[in-house]
Amino acid sequence: MTQTLDQIASCITGYDPNALPVAQAQEFIARLVPRVQAIEQVAIRQALGRVLARDVVSGIDVPSHDNSAMDGYALRGMDLADDGPTLLPVAGTGYAGQQFDGNVPLAHCVRIMTGAVMPDGLDTVVPQEFTTLLPDGRVNIPAGIVRTGDNRRLRGEDLARGEAALRAGRILRPADLGLLASLGQAEVPVFRRLRVAFFSTGDELRSIGETLDEGCVYDSNRYTLWGMLQRLGVDVLDMGVVRDDPAALREAFSQAAASADAVITSGGVSVGEADHTKRIMAELGEVLFWKIAMRPGRPMAIGRIGAAGGSDAILFGLPGNPVAVMVTFYAFVRDALLAMSGATPEPLPMLRAACATGLRKKPGRTEYQRGIVSRAADGGWQVAITGSQGSGILRSMSQANGLVVLHHGQGHVDAGDLVDVIPFDALV
Repeated sequence: MTQTLDQIASCITGYDPNALPVAQAQEFIARLVPRVQAIEQVAIRQALGRVLARDVVSGIDVPSHDNSAMDGYALRGMDLADDGPTLLPVAGTGYAGQQFDGNVPLAHCVRIMTGAVMPDGLDTVVPQEFTTLLPDGRVNIPAGIVRTGDNRRLRGEDLARGEAALRAGRILRPADLGLLASLGQAEVPVFRRLRVAFFSTGDELRSIGETLDEGCVYDSNRYTLWGMLQRLGVDVLDMGVVRDDPAALREAFSQAAASADAVITSGGVSVGEADHTKRIMAELGEVLFWKIAMRPGRPMAIGRIGAAGGSDAILFGLPGNPVAVMVTFYAFVRDALLAMSGATPEPLPMLRAACATGLRKKPGRTEYQRGIVSRAADGGWQVAITGSQGSGILRSMSQANGLVVLHHGQGHVDAGDLVDVIPFDALV
């Protein structure tokens, strides 16, 4: 049974929509969002970035036989001398992709290539660069170069038959495609792609190519949102700019909810705004309006919005300032969309970097400042703030390569203090 927003809120300790800490907002959203259920089979070359729907269990041992990890000579570890060089005749050659034909006599070795199946009874490989081939055909192996079992890959060492190779909920990466291929698996079960519709609201916004009238600005939010969504591998529906008109907003929200699993808007959720966005959101769905204890990005709307006769879509109403849009997306929407896609989101990696300058901050809210991370002279990480941190200065995000996270309970930062930084490369 689907919980109402009030029921979800009742599970959040100290919930206050007028002063909501970032962590509580994240907990609420995690409880709110549903997961995609539909599964499809795709070829592994179409699976990159998709979310695995079921565990992939290996049907074979990988590797399928003990084999050599080096070009060199395979031998019995028991034949290695303890107090001097070992001299062994060569009984033949083992090639990759071929089974060595014949038995290897005691106190003999086999010339072997990387990946070749280990001949029966042999358990050690000495790399060829450590050996000398003598005129009489014997191999000279200096003492102490290898120990029994060295440079041998064991059958099933990578994966044993019946072992889970990949777990459901994993976003498939290039190495995963190779792993699937190593199992002989041509197709993989994945969740269908999440569908996300988005649009900007406001009479002052103009799309690229339109005349920029007095008091108007070009809509940048749709392009940053489009870019962030592309990196999540979702299907994107860009619905453009919707003017501040009840009928137009009602039509846009209804169309978006009918077409997508999630709807993202920018603008129209701040207290005191003169537009109709908040009213139409509330009219068409079950929506909460938050004041989050964060900077930038304080106002936000969250909830469900529906189309006539259709299922609900999750609504993320983001603020209108360009930097606030990006920060709230990374703080709340990114992980929510990954969870809705069936993935298991992992905490974003953070660097600890020395702050180049002091930063003023009061405890009681989370602040995200744009920073440029680089290597310090001592080899550690350092971060410098990009300058003015106004929520409308999109250039600060373009210049930065990471977000400095000043946590809820944190106060002023002195120059040289260590701070947490989320590298933008971690947000792919």
